[in-house]
Amino acid sequence: MTILHATARAALLVCLLSPISVFGAEDAAKQVVASDQSEELAAIREQSKAFETAFNQADSAALAALWTADGQFVDDSGRSFTGRKEIGAGYADLFAKHPDAKIQITIDSLRLLSDDAALEEGRALVGPKLAGAAGYSTYTAVHVKVDGKWLMASVRDRWVDTPSANQNVADLEWLIGKWTAEEYGVRIESECRWVANKTFVERMYTTTAPGGMKTTGVQLIGWNPLQGHVQSWNFSADGGHAIGIWSPQENGFVAEMHGVTGSGIPTMSVNTVTKLDDNAYTWQSKQRSIGGAALPDTDEVVIKRQSSNP
Repeated sequence: MTILHATARAALLVCLLSPISVFGAEDAAKQVVASDQSEELAAIREQSKAFETAFNQADSAALAALWTADGQFVDDSGRSFTGRKEIGAGYADLFAKHPDAKIQITIDSLRLLSDDAALEEGRALVGPKLAGAAGYSTYTAVHVKVDGKWLMASVRDRWVDTPSANQNVADLEWLIGKWTAEEYGVRIESECRWVANKTFVERMYTTTAPGGMKTTGVQLIGWNPLQGHVQSWNFSADGGHAIGIWSPQENGFVAEMHGVTGSGIPTMSVNTVTKLDDNAYTWQSKQRSIGGAALPDTDEVVIKRQSSNP
């Protein structure tokens, strides 16, 4: 992994600490070469996209074809399906009962175990919300290479309950207040406050580069009742914007961000916010890309609550 010069890291940090202009330094970003990208991992990611597409088209046959001939799928209720015929029938039954079901997949970890095996871990959100408690599924998938093609050999889902809408929004209470962070000469100041009768958190932020240049933006965080998850909407001064899907984790959230810069270049990242205590939390951005070009993960940045005393 290439270690960026401190000056270059500072230039990136101005953009990366803002939830939408996390990708605003386009010139700097274009210079980052993702030399460690693996064609094999890219092929597996394409397979995951194919799974999402087939699911959202209710194509049970196409889904079954993504498994090995004797592949196994264990769903989040504990039911086991072995072989393409059983797996396809299981999905066909799901689509018959829930014809409007759609899925959104976030890959949290993907690594090669050998030349012909890989392990994927992530989260899957199905909507409109099916019957039962609110939540999402985490999954572990083992991929194997058969005749030059990556297929799923084993997939296991696990259901994770999430609190109700009000509880989810209430979980953001600890963010209310003024915050600062400084790293590589970049200073970030933000203020979070409740708006709209405590249904949304508004986060206003300003980043100041070592030379004094400032950038500003705003983020709204609230509950999406249609999809049943916490969501953010981000807007930056250059016209860029993004939407984030937030999933709860221990002491914080993981947010999958999809957006566009002010000049129309698509962006993506998976950001983690973890509460350390009432006066500090960490932020880190992974799986970042701009215009399809991969960027390295950021370091964890500690963000501290501003003291009430000057």
